[in-house]
Amino acid sequence: MATIAVLGTLDTKGTEHAYVAELIRQRGHQPLLIDTGSGSPPTLTPDISREEVAAAGGLDWTGIVARRDRGEAVTAMAAASAQLLSSLVSQGRIQGVISLGGGGGTAISTSAMRALPIGFPKVMVSTLAAGNVAPYVGTKDIVMIPSIVDVSGINRLSRTLLARAAGAICGMVEIEPPVAEDRPLIAASMFGNTTECVNAAKQQLEAAGYEVLVFAATGTGGRIMESLIESGLISGVLDITTTEWADELVGGVLNAGPHRLEAAGKTATPAIVTPGCLDMVNFGEPTSIPEKFKGRLFYQHNPQITLMRTTPEENTELGRILAEKLNAYTGPVTVLLPLRAISVISAPGKPFHDPAADTALFTSLKSHLHPSIPVMEMDCEINAPEFASACVLALLSHLQK
Repeated sequence: MATIAVLGTLDTKGTEHAYVAELIRQRGHQPLLIDTGSGSPPTLTPDISREEVAAAGGLDWTGIVARRDRGEAVTAMAAASAQLLSSLVSQGRIQGVISLGGGGGTAISTSAMRALPIGFPKVMVSTLAAGNVAPYVGTKDIVMIPSIVDVSGINRLSRTLLARAAGAICGMVEIEPPVAEDRPLIAASMFGNTTECVNAAKQQLEAAGYEVLVFAATGTGGRIMESLIESGLISGVLDITTTEWADELVGGVLNAGPHRLEAAGKTATPAIVTPGCLDMVNFGEPTSIPEKFKGRLFYQHNPQITLMRTTPEENTELGRILAEKLNAYTGPVTVLLPLRAISVISAPGKPFHDPAADTALFTSLKSHLHPSIPVMEMDCEINAPEFASACVLALLSHLQK
């Protein structure tokens, strides 16, 4: 039997949470009702009251309630819930969490869920789940289930959907992930334009006894990779594809934020870094491209993705940014430069071939990089087998030391 936290605003959504709690109980598990409401008294008696939640976060709950500011209360309860759930997980008191909510409830509960480890069962039934859930999910594995109708009573639709959600969280806590041989983890960044390189490197690293986690350099992938590196789970980093910085600088849609490339430096994790796909900025379909980029060089990757070639000026700045990030590394790091092409489409004869832009990138990176950081220049394309092998050998050298 597992204990499953049923987290929610029990003043406005008490009936719905009670329904899910009963289904969990019928399945043979123990629900732990936690109230995160801030308005009227809860419509059922929780196992952990809102006052206890607030206390877990060190809040002056009496003062917050007296001010009657819903926004302040939601923000405070979100932070306190994260503290409480983290404590319950670390103590082994809960094995899963489920919540139901509208805007406020979703903000509170997903904040708490984002504080929990990857792999811990988390289910959020939300009125917002059919839209952009990135702000609520962040870099964690929260299962978002659209409520379809508002979370407002038990009716023909909600009865079915909430039952399925209860079944989902029960199934998640009931299954034990298969135990695999624990091998040191390597995090690698990949794009369609660097797939051959990363796949070849992955095979070689696995043959050397490592397990390789590949992250798509799509903004979210970069943030998740940084999060895992910072958690200490990663033994080495093969950052072949640093393209997210092009989107961050120029204004593309696949940026990973200003802290990309920082985690390995903070944790002294051995790393290999290359300027993979810094020749491109990502946008959606052509009609979505901002007017200010009119006249630039574009390439239609597929009907939904349009790539824009970076200029020499942009590459000069990208080189400086990468060097600045790498200069802060406290662990071993090596930079590898594929002089003939940094992506499939920047090779000679391809749409984004621009020697001047590549030279600006390489020159800026080398001139700003601290002299103690090794730079390997190779007369080949990024997807050449010899480039993948050189990246692997350099990383293995760092790891062995």
